[in-house]
Amino acid sequence: MKKDKYSDNNLYCSFCGRGAAEVGNLIAGDNVYICDVCVFNSVEMLRKNAPQQQAPQMPRKKSSRKLPRPSEIKKQLDEYVIGQDYAKRVLSVAVYNHYKRVQTDDTDGGQFADVEIEKSNILLIGPTGTGKTLLARTLARVLDVPFAIADATTITESGYVGDDVETVLVHLLQNCDYDVERAERGIIYIDEIDKISRRSDSQSITRDVSGEGVQQALLKILEGTVAGIPPRGGRKHPEQSLIYVNTKNILFICGGAFEGIEKTVARRMSNKSIGFMADASMTVEETAELIRHTEPQDLLRFGFIPELIGRLPVIAPLSPLSDDAMRDILINPKNALLKQYQKLFIMEGVELSFSESALAEIVDRAKKRKTGARGLRAIMEEIMLPIMFSLPDKRNIRKCAISTDASGEISPVYELAGGEQAALHKKAE
Repeated sequence: MKKDKYSDNNLYCSFCGRGAAEVGNLIAGDNVYICDVCVFNSVEMLRKNAPQQQAPQMPRKKSSRKLPRPSEIKKQLDEYVIGQDYAKRVLSVAVYNHYKRVQTDDTDGGQFADVEIEKSNILLIGPTGTGKTLLARTLARVLDVPFAIADATTITESGYVGDDVETVLVHLLQNCDYDVERAERGIIYIDEIDKISRRSDSQSITRDVSGEGVQQALLKILEGTVAGIPPRGGRKHPEQSLIYVNTKNILFICGGAFEGIEKTVARRMSNKSIGFMADASMTVEETAELIRHTEPQDLLRFGFIPELIGRLPVIAPLSPLSDDAMRDILINPKNALLKQYQKLFIMEGVELSFSESALAEIVDRAKKRKTGARGLRAIMEEIMLPIMFSLPDKRNIRKCAISTDASGEISPVYELAGGEQAALHKKAE
């Protein structure tokens, strides 16, 4: 401000009339002034009206990174995830089409210039420990896009204790340093989606705030909407300003074990005809293999509302892991369990190896736990714990070979620096 022309006593806000002494700051224009109070109120008014107004569409920069083809996506998935070829093909095609849709320029013209390609979210169905979360995490790594994992079990309907649906977007924003434009092209994996199923087929007199209520709240976000997101979470910091994110181009991958859905599939596939001419032998065994035959009507009977099923059009079933797949998980992927322990032993200056009989015994024990690949980690921890406890105290060990003895127990044999072998480890009490 020009002190020689105006004095502080003569300055006042052109909007509210407050004098310079009554406000913190006074912004000067061409013979016009506005105070910080009016600026703050104007900003708040614009934020409140933002969802009702159509936000201007800024031109997006085309990504310079080449989009990998479906075969290339599957090849990279094969390096980290064993088996599940059908699910990988479904994911590769769906993700490729999604990001091809995002990168499409609507001004290209042609006979399909007015055709808008809709988003195809993905539903992963499979037993626990078959690689659902790993597939989604690997996809984000392959495509180099922001990725976030949300847990559906913590979400409740708005107004109740728990997380709001918008919190799934908070994690995505945090993972890309609040870059809204980058977050709007990311991937969100919603785990345990089967836990928000409706409690029963009949309508309940009480609100299902963590089941059907959450399904209804997810509808607009899955389809595409401008959501107001509190950067630090909603209820604990109500004073914070909202960040608006358009979910139109965010790919949602939902995964769940859907325990017991094979019974629903078996009932549907069985012959329900009755009478003298009915074929009584037409029955379907209720096994986990039936998950690959899951259809939308089975999800409806499981407890999903039709609107949510329609917003998850791509279903990728994952089959239970076979013995060969479990063994491959131990040794073949880039981050295989065996390689992880070998790296830990190399840090101690010891070379670690496993015999085929030991690997077969580990797979057999893990299958009895019925927790998929997670059972392999638990068994390996049990076996390696006493060995790794005593290993740092023995400085003259060069190699450690894990094998089974005559009774079928897994035990280590050490090779000392001088070349002699000794079973130095004793089984813990």
